[in-house]
Amino acid sequence: MRLVPLLLALSISISLISATSSAAERETRIPESALATAATLREQALADGTGWKTVESLTTEVGPRLAGSEADARAVAWAQAKFKALGFDKVWTEAVTFPKWERRSETAAILGTHTQPLTVTALGGSPGGKLQAEVVRFGDLAALEAAPEGSLAGKIAFVDYQMQSARDGSDYRNGGAIRSKGPSAAIRKGAIGFLMRSAGTDHHRVAHTGITRFDEGLTPVPSAALAIPDANQLARLLALGPVRVSVALDCGWNGEATSYNVIGEITGRSKPQEVVLIGGHLDSWDLGTGAIDDGAGVAITMAAGHLIGQLKQAPKRTIRVVAFANEEQGLYGGKAYAVKYAADAAKHQLGAESDFGAGRIYAFNTGAPEHAKAATRQIAEALKPLGIEYAPDKGGAGPDIGPIAEKGATWAWLAQDGSDYFDLHHNADDTLDKIDPKALAQNVAAYAVFAYLAAEADGDFGSAVKAAEPSHE
Repeated sequence: MRLVPLLLALSISISLISATSSAAERETRIPESALATAATLREQALADGTGWKTVESLTTEVGPRLAGSEADARAVAWAQAKFKALGFDKVWTEAVTFPKWERRSETAAILGTHTQPLTVTALGGSPGGKLQAEVVRFGDLAALEAAPEGSLAGKIAFVDYQMQSARDGSDYRNGGAIRSKGPSAAIRKGAIGFLMRSAGTDHHRVAHTGITRFDEGLTPVPSAALAIPDANQLARLLALGPVRVSVALDCGWNGEATSYNVIGEITGRSKPQEVVLIGGHLDSWDLGTGAIDDGAGVAITMAAGHLIGQLKQAPKRTIRVVAFANEEQGLYGGKAYAVKYAADAAKHQLGAESDFGAGRIYAFNTGAPEHAKAATRQIAEALKPLGIEYAPDKGGAGPDIGPIAEKGATWAWLAQDGSDYFDLHHNADDTLDKIDPKALAQNVAAYAVFAYLAAEADGDFGSAVKAAEPSHE
């Protein structure tokens, strides 16, 4: 009778050993030889000027690249030529179609006793129009939403929320929400126009643009952002009594446009069908030259791919760099990419996007499951000499990577210091001189090390095609 418990215990022990062995066999690891190569690659990247030369070329030769504009088309041609010049094995484009918004002119002024001009910019998606009306100030979006129905009839709503700077840009959730939701909230209260303090953290007399939305069923009204000093000026005048302003915007939607995701690849030596995806977005707003948003991201990832391509031996998997189309007005390039490659989500080893300026990267993580945590830590250790810390349980997919991540591709996060990002975001100060070449080189080194090690890993990072959501119609 004692034999039965003994056999049962033996069976359990064998099962546990088998399960442990199976888990160990599946655990993703990065070979020591790859880690040694990555260390050399890291030092080469820090001394290399490709990232700087690339962003200099884009912002100088093309300049601002509003989606659907003539300059956007020149940027696509530039990206194709640059990928080829940097030695990518394959270069191609994929069409992305979207509504076309145009800006032509914009002015605003205080009327009456204290007459003076105001520095404004139309929000992307705003209709044109000319207004003269009294302004009503609100401290934040919640205050506007709480206003009595009809209380803004014939008036212009002004939301005067001051964004705070942070390394992770966390207050943008408030500033960005005002830009996207404020105009519709104002319309619901009867307003004929909308003004906001720019979603920014600077003190320069430059206004910050960005896309806005109008809820279905509402008639859009002219909507604009004030430069922060001008928002302060308007608030001071409102403290003295009623203020009327004039706003004249010449802008609006004009049919459809087609641009392109531009893609370059360094072909993998043994698993070319599997890709490590990195990139940034090629379009920009039209006020500056799109240096930090997102010329830097395009340059960082192009340069990283180029440096990996210069190695004596290509990595196991393909390095795919995408210059995404029209991120600014609705992630059109990222969404189109996700639709096209949804069935190949499992073939995406990892995906990361550089789209938060050109500040130094300070943290790293991936969305990988438990069996790939060791490999994530190995990459983090290789990034540590760059001043980058491992940040488990933090991070997420970049904007254009988000759609393919929703299809099942695993994301990676290389967190850039955005302490001054919203000083420059979507305004005329977003120019090349704001980029620190050494910080840019640190970004290139980080992306090169990350992408190379992900491509060299023995095992996967958990990407898998997600089942389609059931229809509830």
